[in-house]
Amino acid sequence: MSTKDWIEKDYYATLGVQKSASSDEIKKSYRKLARESHPDHNPGDSGAEERFKAVSEAYAVLGDEAKRREYDEMRSLFGSGQFRRNARGPGGPGGQPFDVSDLFGGAAGGGDRRFGGAGFQDLFSSIFSGGGGAGGPARARGPAKGRDIETEVALDFGDAVRGVTLPLTLRAPGICDTCAGSGAKPGTSPVTCQVCHGAGVTNRNQGSFSFSEPCRNCQGVGTVVEEKCPECHGTGGVTKTRTLNVRFPAGVADGQRIRLNGRGEPGERGGPAGDLYVHVKVRPDELFGRTGDDLTLTVPITFPEAVLGTDLRVPTLDGTVTLRVPPGTPSGRVLRARGKGVVRRDGKAGDLLVTLDVVVPAGVSDEARAALEAFAEQTPPAAREHLDARVRRFS
Repeated sequence: MSTKDWIEKDYYATLGVQKSASSDEIKKSYRKLARESHPDHNPGDSGAEERFKAVSEAYAVLGDEAKRREYDEMRSLFGSGQFRRNARGPGGPGGQPFDVSDLFGGAAGGGDRRFGGAGFQDLFSSIFSGGGGAGGPARARGPAKGRDIETEVALDFGDAVRGVTLPLTLRAPGICDTCAGSGAKPGTSPVTCQVCHGAGVTNRNQGSFSFSEPCRNCQGVGTVVEEKCPECHGTGGVTKTRTLNVRFPAGVADGQRIRLNGRGEPGERGGPAGDLYVHVKVRPDELFGRTGDDLTLTVPITFPEAVLGTDLRVPTLDGTVTLRVPPGTPSGRVLRARGKGVVRRDGKAGDLLVTLDVVVPAGVSDEARAALEAFAEQTPPAAREHLDARVRRFS
């Protein structure tokens, strides 16, 4: 943003706060206005982006204590008329009106320097994540962090429940073995940049203001490779095949993402590596299902077993368990085997939920039919009175 902007724009009015507002009040108002005017929340509104830029620009100044003091001093100075009385504008000696751009030169209305060179989206993200505003004190830069890598692994159902360690082979950027990631020819080392003296940033003055930007000589790294590695050509990384042993914890679920810090693409010229994200796909099991930390299993039983009751032996992932089916069990009842499910992080386990499915045979022998008819004569009718009453209404 230009000096002219500071003089002409009332950032307090833009954020809807008083000049005496506290830092918390300013931040609260900014967050509210930024959410309301963000282009993603206002599709089709061509003015939303401009409103969002305006509140972001205002917060970039008022959200920084040092810049806010400078802004207040400048506004107070111009508001008092001191420059109007003393400046020699195009109209003649002191006391004549002038345009702000005359005082600061054509550069005042020139290039866009919003947020100290940072995009307004970067500012929006930093504020909402609890960070400070853009345009804070310049920090020393260094080799950039490498990019994150993503891959996918399919696990058997049992391995996902119990946990497993598997080798994972990747063909992706890795640290150059020839220069150990420095980018320099073996026997040499990167030297400190003579322009930024290792800071990675340079300051450029414009009037009474100073702007920081990445050093163009070293690209913000802080060092310069004079003799480049013949293998990686100075980048410090090459594409190669590598194998990692990845531990998948017990209970990992389908669709879950495992993060391995520092196992991604190496940073350029010795910078920190990115992360590796492993997306987990769990193959279905022919018997078991899963609901949270519980395993599920459907077991068929016969009509006599449902009527008379029985002891039912069912499988688990690690063995078998015997469950008691009480007499008169209806189809669909769920029995619970405690502690036979997925082991949680605290060491406790979910349960095995067994759903009983009463199977009706498609055909029976004459003897069985006769026995069923005798049984039916001794069986009281089902309680369908509430249904029969409704049926009679349509008869």
